[in-house]
Amino acid sequence: MSRLPWYMRDLLGGVVAIAILLAVGTGLGRIPGMAYYYRIIVLIGVNITLAVSLNIINGHAGQFSLGHAGFMAIGAYSSAFLTVFYFSPLIDKMPEGQQQSIAQNALLVISILAGGLLAAIAGYLVGLPSLRLRGDYLAIVTLGFGEIIRVMILNIEKIGAARGLAGIPKWSNFFWVYLFAAITILVSRRLVASSVGRAFLAVREDEIAAEAMGVNTTRYKVKAFVIGSFFAGVAGALYAHFMMYLNPTMFVFLKSFELVVMVVLGGLGSITGAIISAAVLTYLPEGLRVVSQYRMIIYSLALIVMMRIRPQGLFGRRELWDVLARRKDSVPEEHEAD
Repeated sequence: MSRLPWYMRDLLGGVVAIAILLAVGTGLGRIPGMAYYYRIIVLIGVNITLAVSLNIINGHAGQFSLGHAGFMAIGAYSSAFLTVFYFSPLIDKMPEGQQQSIAQNALLVISILAGGLLAAIAGYLVGLPSLRLRGDYLAIVTLGFGEIIRVMILNIEKIGAARGLAGIPKWSNFFWVYLFAAITILVSRRLVASSVGRAFLAVREDEIAAEAMGVNTTRYKVKAFVIGSFFAGVAGALYAHFMMYLNPTMFVFLKSFELVVMVVLGGLGSITGAIISAAVLTYLPEGLRVVSQYRMIIYSLALIVMMRIRPQGLFGRRELWDVLARRKDSVPEEHEAD
């Protein structure tokens, strides 16, 4: 397995992952009384995609974006618009059966990719003029962009405006959400190991030094923004087709801030940290419902304590597989010492 080229390893890993996701998704759907937990599990998958994609911008490239909810909204509304007004009527005209199921899944993938593409274009348009800025100035610009998107949605009657967009078919499920989450993680990991990823890290560590060494910092910052925005749009499309309803209040500033907290808590630049913190912070508000009047206080205190104890985040800039590899390599040395 280790002697195979990387693309063959990824292909074989993808086949195995698809088989596992199909089996787990089918099993979860058949467990009685699982609907509530199934919803939480799917939302965890959506937030993993969002957190890992934001980590490309904030963690790997070292930029401070506060507009990720805006890109999610673009992906959600654009894909839902295609499905509600164009794709769903086509499926309804088809006779029920395997052919309808295949067509539905194909159209879902098209709508997801379309949502991601439009979000990436928006990321490019907002990134090209604004990513010459740094730090707090960039954060303000991206925050303003997210609010512009939300206000625009509020005034577009075709997609429901303030009423929201209803009637979205529930085509998304555990399999699709976690398949795209796995793709996002794989792309992020391969990106970091590539020359582009090394340029991202150079920009993150010292932008002036990177520019002096010939790195086109604006180009790579825009590239990080476009990639992160694409996967945010994908997550939004999956979210729309699972929730079956969209409202502009789902994409307010607090959503962007929640995603930033996930990235910072996991460790800026750590893919593993983003995954684990996304899972924990998605489940925690639901798990604390037993103490409903105090749950948000406990949630906030837990975040404060965590950042006091470990300000660099759960993993810092390390990955779980790197830690496990080091431990594995150190075992023979310990035995030899004995």
